[in-house]
Amino acid sequence: MAGIVGYGAYVPRYRIKVEEIARIWHESAGHTKSGLGITEKSVPATDEDTGTIASEAARRAVIHAGIEASEIGAIYVGSESHPYAVKPTAATVTQAIGAGPNLTAADLEFACKAGTAGLQMVMGLVGSGMINYGMAIGSDTSQGRPGDALEYTASAGGAAFIVGKKDVIAEIIATASYTTDTPDFWRREGASFPSHGGRFTGEHAYFKHIIGATKLIFEKTGTKPGDFDFVVFHQPNGKFPTNVAAMLGFKPEQLKQGLLTPVIGNTYSGASPLGLAAVLDVAKPGNKIMVTSFGSGAGSDSFVIEVKDAIESKRQRAIKVWDMINDKTYIDYAMYLKNNRSIKMR
Repeated sequence: MAGIVGYGAYVPRYRIKVEEIARIWHESAGHTKSGLGITEKSVPATDEDTGTIASEAARRAVIHAGIEASEIGAIYVGSESHPYAVKPTAATVTQAIGAGPNLTAADLEFACKAGTAGLQMVMGLVGSGMINYGMAIGSDTSQGRPGDALEYTASAGGAAFIVGKKDVIAEIIATASYTTDTPDFWRREGASFPSHGGRFTGEHAYFKHIIGATKLIFEKTGTKPGDFDFVVFHQPNGKFPTNVAAMLGFKPEQLKQGLLTPVIGNTYSGASPLGLAAVLDVAKPGNKIMVTSFGSGAGSDSFVIEVKDAIESKRQRAIKVWDMINDKTYIDYAMYLKNNRSIKMR
């Protein structure tokens, strides 16, 4: 079976607190905290975008895997904030890490689950024997219109996973997906900021698809919540993943390690991958992990993963996600607008 042989993550150092955003819009920070379950979020620097975040996560994944970048046969970058409308981020990553040119590469887009869609694709390529190693990346510098509820959550970060068959640190036992045409969140070509369906994005989109995919993989693998040591759900805010975990029968301690949104915000395509990376930072051989992503539009990918012995020999090569989270510098709203390119010059 194909499995993860290495991973890398990246979270920008800059942070803005919920109180600072609420101060500008004369809103209650306490109400925002309780409603969204978020205290602060990550903000990219002026020279950071989806491409640089993806490239740094990819470099770290290659180091962690202990392979040569030239051995990678496919690179897929999932994001909804690619720097160019026409110019692949994946090609930039390929050059940045010294992979290729003998490989296939492409950008993926399915809102916040594009990274896990890439993971399924490289699983198939490795499993079929077409390539020895494939890389899937979820990376975003997500957008939120100033003054919109999304502004409190939209953040930046990403993670990369190398899939192969040798020296596997975590075997991907099974995957399942659940997809419908549910227009809960969208951004038309040329629009600077996305639109969303408000409360509709909860019950009819997030919860329906997360529960649908997770139940599918329970049936496929004959598992139940108590069989897992860790669970990672897509985390658009701090409330939704906590609520859906309870609805499905998971306990708070299973969710805690991979729940990052309360302190870095929603990294969109990077959210589920970063949560998984944070879990792998501490997971032990034999641990079982459930991951279910969600992307608006709408769909979910679910995975059952079992940690293997090789994780221990590679553990010191990883830069831990929570260490990056705790290494931070706070900025004010003006600097946030500048860094996040929300000030339009043309």
